[in-house]
Amino acid sequence: MPGPNPQMQAYAPTLADGRAAVRANARSQFIMLTYLHLFGAVMAFIAIEVGLFSLGLAAPIAQAMLGTSWLLVLGGFMVASWLATHMAHRAESLPAQYAALALFVVAEAVIFIPLLAIASYAAPGAISSAGWVTALGFAGLTAVVFTTRKDFSFMGSLLRWGFIVAMVAIVAGVIFGFQLGTFFSVGMVALAGGAILYDTSNVLHHYPENRYVGASLQLFASVALMFWYVLQLFMSRD
Repeated sequence: MPGPNPQMQAYAPTLADGRAAVRANARSQFIMLTYLHLFGAVMAFIAIEVGLFSLGLAAPIAQAMLGTSWLLVLGGFMVASWLATHMAHRAESLPAQYAALALFVVAEAVIFIPLLAIASYAAPGAISSAGWVTALGFAGLTAVVFTTRKDFSFMGSLLRWGFIVAMVAIVAGVIFGFQLGTFFSVGMVALAGGAILYDTSNVLHHYPENRYVGASLQLFASVALMFWYVLQLFMSRD
């Protein structure tokens, strides 16, 4: 039996290195596309809010939403969020994934209108301050994942339980009419921070490379959640 071919043995590491380089390049491109789409989603959210407030449409929308049961508004938002996330992760075509992302951004923009309207009237400057704090928090948590390269996927079950408990508390507050208070907002900011760690870790390690739209949607949802409760903390100071 002939022995190993020395030329093939020398060539094997080159092939392995080439495959590793291709995988690394594909992952880098996926990460870049994910964060570009996240930036686009944030800019679209801001543009929608600015447009609604500039055109005078935000006030009647806020009055209509505040005049009905907040539980119904929250339920509608949850349904829209679930549909958007499901579409983004299940749809095979890029247009369907983009439609899911657009649906989610619009749903977030609408649900934020009452909070932004109250903040702009009762706590001037709180919106911009909350935006900067959220951006810095997101940047810091992202840096933790990318510098340590740690896999935070173990947090998935903890986050799910945390969100279930939070939703039960929110529903109970709406039904029984009690305020959840500052400590709840602090806890939700921490929960949103955990979600950002978890989502960023999945972007780095686990997401399929053709799902950058769905990955950006998940990150946008976590960033929006953090912004919501950071803004409530700033409003509670006044």
